[in-house]
Amino acid sequence: MTARTERFGLMVATELDDFIAKEALPGTGVSPDAFWAGFSAIVRDLTPTNRALLAKRDELQAAIDAWHGERRGQQHDAEAYKAFLMDIGYLVPEGGDFEIETANVDPEIAHMAGPQLVVPVMNARFALNAANARWGSLYDALYGTDLIPELPGREKGNSYNPARGELVIERAVQELDRVVPLSGASHGDVTAYRVVGEGESRTLEAATAAGAVPLATPSQFVGFNGSLNEPSSVLLRHNGLHIEIQVDRGHDVGAVHPAGVKDIMLEAAVTTIQDCEDSVAAVDAEDKTAVYRNWLGLMTGELAE
Repeated sequence: MTARTERFGLMVATELDDFIAKEALPGTGVSPDAFWAGFSAIVRDLTPTNRALLAKRDELQAAIDAWHGERRGQQHDAEAYKAFLMDIGYLVPEGGDFEIETANVDPEIAHMAGPQLVVPVMNARFALNAANARWGSLYDALYGTDLIPELPGREKGNSYNPARGELVIERAVQELDRVVPLSGASHGDVTAYRVVGEGESRTLEAATAAGAVPLATPSQFVGFNGSLNEPSSVLLRHNGLHIEIQVDRGHDVGAVHPAGVKDIMLEAAVTTIQDCEDSVAAVDAEDKTAVYRNWLGLMTGELAE
């Protein structure tokens, strides 16, 4: 039997109470007493309304069951059924035209068409994989697919094949030239990326053997990490999605790349529904607490599996 602790008139599963006090609230500035007092007030306020709604649902269901029971074996009369549903208030007359306005909706949901992942947040591995699907390595994606043919000496193998890696880099350069082109040069000609300018006017400059060149569309540059002359990463944007060029001349791949590029990370138009109510597993207080703990870990960046 689940152990419970009394909190402001509520009997709370002790495991959940401990989670709230020791894991969820620290750092928020909200004390456990303030949390449970507020939650208890909400429960007291909404319980009568919820009970009335549940009673109305039972009333409607009983009427519908009786209607069908009285007509058992008869031909279904759609018009009579609709009139009955209108009469008991299950259906209501169609209202006039209306508009709904929304605000503060993330552009990934409001403006970008993309796949949506639905995963049970109770499964930490599923939740992490879905959250991390937002970003992916272009090098890894190309290396493992048949976009790069397995020519003799260019096979995938069981370990990194530098010869195949050369083809991956060439193909990645083609993608950069297509979506974030330079002015008068190819990304394959670059020997170093630099950030030039001051403040809001900073932009990206690419050094080549023929001289420095800017992006064909300078506004595609949106940020960087590291120093101006040797950024460790450069962030670009195309159609609202980001491309991160990662630079590390000490990395195995970056060491043989003229500009020290070790990888290119792509952002995908992916949104995720983290389902807090796994219909099979999340049943009792222990399960619910596991769900809340995983969600907290996603929010703090500390969830690991």
